[in-house]
Amino acid sequence: SHGNKEVFSCRGILLAVQWFWDRGHKDITVFVPSWRKEQPRPDVLITDQHILRDLEKKKIVVFTPSRRVGGKRVVCYDDRFIVRLAHESDGVVVSNDTYRDLQNERPEWKKFIEERLLMYSFVNDK
Repeated sequence: SHGNKEVFSCRGILLAVQWFWDRGHKDITVFVPSWRKEQPRPDVLITDQHILRDLEKKKIVVFTPSRRVGGKRVVCYDDRFIVRLAHESDGVVVSNDTYRDLQNERPEWKKFIEERLLMYSFVNDK
């Protein structure tokens, strides 16, 4: 949302990570589809890609798997990675996704998502 739904803003990820880091949260994981490492296309813009590589080196960004089959990109369902890790580590999910489908998938995830989902808004760089 930092890119106003026009571009994928890696700077927005860095700002969010820094916000939590400044408040003493050191165990931070950001899941990003691995295709975001690829050269951006005109219809799928991405800014400041180097930030993703820097955060990956610091073991903050984890790229979820994707591959090409017959010229088409096949991606994994990364929401499951997010909710599973947060549940197993007693963490918090920072997202504007409500994960409705996953709430119905596992009863223990329903309560977790209801209580541990932190939605957000960006106002410029805040």
